[in-house]
Parts: sequence; structure tokens; C-alpha cells
Amino acid sequence: MIEGLLRGVIHPESGENIVDGGFVDGITAGEGRITVSLRFKKTRDPFAVKLKNQVQTLLEEHYPEMKGNITVFVKEAAPARPVEELRRTTTGGIRHIVAVASGKGGVGKSTVAANLALTLRNMGYRVGLLDADIYGPSQPKMFGCEGYVPEAERIEGYDYIVPVDVKGIKLISIGFFIRPTDALLWRGAMATNALKQLIHQTLWGELDFLLIDLPPGTGDVHLSIISELKVDGAVIVSTPQQVAVADVVRGVEMFRNEKVAIPVLGIIENMAWFTPAELPDHRYYIFGHGGAAAYARSCDVPFLGEIPIIQSIMEGGESGSPAVESDSAVSGFYRQTAEKIVDKLP
Repeated sequence: MIEGLLRGVIHPESGENIVDGGFVDGITAGEGRITVSLRFKKTRDPFAVKLKNQVQTLLEEHYPEMKGNITVFVKEAAPARPVEELRRTTTGGIRHIVAVASGKGGVGKSTVAANLALTLRNMGYRVGLLDADIYGPSQPKMFGCEGYVPEAERIEGYDYIVPVDVKGIKLISIGFFIRPTDALLWRGAMATNALKQLIHQTLWGELDFLLIDLPPGTGDVHLSIISELKVDGAVIVSTPQQVAVADVVRGVEMFRNEKVAIPVLGIIENMAWFTPAELPDHRYYIFGHGGAAAYARSCDVPFLGEIPIIQSIMEGGESGSPAVESDSAVSGFYRQTAEKIVDKLP
């Protein structure tokens, strides 16, 4: 009975159901418990988490009385591909790669990355966006494509991931492979391996810009990006208050480290002030005034501009339509910032 149910779960890449395709390693049922183990044919299969969740949901729906006693787990597969294949990459058609980073969370980095991507698109560039915030992917929500299920395409014997084309942006995110309610309990090596697959196996095509939405802080994911890609420059997002600026210092120094040597294109001060719609001539500096700009001057880093708190920015992120699409005031701020970024690239 359970095996029959699992035949309804299809691996997106092979097109086979997981039973006949050999992905079900074992099924144990009895004493009020069901356990299913899955084994994939390649290490860090990008669809492993998605399929595990599908099996879990399917069994819970058919056996509601056993909810809480159903376990689905994934066994690691040995590397099945030669090293030469793992070195293949789809990034050869990308002209510029720009990392969008922040020293700490909560400064609006992902919102800035989304609106910058659309601004560059509006300027006539071909743009891709890699949501590399492994533990907190938010770009699917920002672009209203949380339900997207990536397809796999086999070309000349190699498997590739098809990104979603949304609002003219090629977007890929780890969020497409997990349920929004799941906690991603991955060690650093697992996270970086998943990220490497998204970098090198996504069908980016020809792009003028690939923006990378990095997780906050400095860590394994940042070092993995740096080692896997030739990043042309980094943009640091901060808010004006001193606690945020203190973390910006660490971010800037990471990119400036001689072993990293990635140019810091500049700092963006997000949430710089608040202007109520009914008082358009008033500015309220809720988080302080000019902290990021002052730091930029002191360490000889370009200051790319200020983005104020505007209600449409929040609403756009919530509704899946970033604010530059509909608010001319917001698009004006981002246009000025994007032009400075473009000017600093070769």
C-alpha cells in the first residue's frame, strides 16, 4: 500500500516515480510507526529535500492517525560523477557578478537586492538573481513565486536547473526546494554544496548582471561564493544606527582581505528616514542620521545613496511585487543607486 502511494511521487529530473527509479531505499511499517528512507543517485541532489517533504506530506494525508510517527529521511549517496563534470559551470555567459551583503540581519538587504535587480532590468540590462541566503531565503516571497517548482533539463548528458523567469529576472533560490515552514538544519558543508549546485547548474544563459543575495554576516556561504565565482564587486547594505554600522566594518574588511580581494563598490544606507504621506516635506530619522555615510567617508568606501522608509517598499515585498514596479519615488532612489554601481564596474 505504501509503495503504491510512493509511485505517485515523481523525481522532476528523471521523470520517474521514486519507487521504480530506485530512490526508495527502504520502507518499515508497524507498531504504530512508518519509516521511509530515500537514497539519491548523486550527492546533494537538489531535489532531495523537496521529495522528502512530498513523501512526508503524502503519508500524513493518507495516515492522519499516525501523524507524528511518520519519519522520512535521506541517506547520503556516494559521489557518482567524475570530477571533470562537477567542474562544468553555467556561469560563462554572465558579464558582471555583484554580491549584495550586510553585516547583520534586519537591515533590508534582500529588499534592496530585489529592487536593484528590477531597477537594472528597467535600465535595459539582462539580470539574474541568486538567493544565496541559505537559511532565510526570502526572494521567492519578494517576487510572488513561492510555489515555483524548478524543472530539470538534460543537455548533452548533463543535468541543469531551470530558474523561474519572473518580471524579466532569472531567479533561483533554495527556497524553491523546501517548504516555507521547514527549518533548514544543514551543517556548513551541506549548505555550501547545495549553493554550489545552484551556482553551476542553473541555466543562467546570457546575463549582464547576476546579483547574489548573501546571508547576513561573514561565514561559510560567503567564502564558498568567493571561491566558486569571480565576483566583480560587493555592495554593503546598512541602516543608519551605530550597531548596524559596526557590523558593516566587518563586512567591508572581509571583502578587502588580501585573500578575498573583492572591490567594495559602496555602501547603501537603507531605512535612512521616514516621511509620512501626509507630511511630504518632513523627514523623521528614526534610526539615527547618516551613520553609514559617515563610515563610508572615514574608510574611503563609496557611498551609493540613501533609501528611505516608504510604505510601498514594505507592501511590495509582502505582495510579491517589489516597489520599483509601481512607485516612482522608490524607483527614483534605486535608479540613482544602480547608476552608481554600473559606473563603478568595468
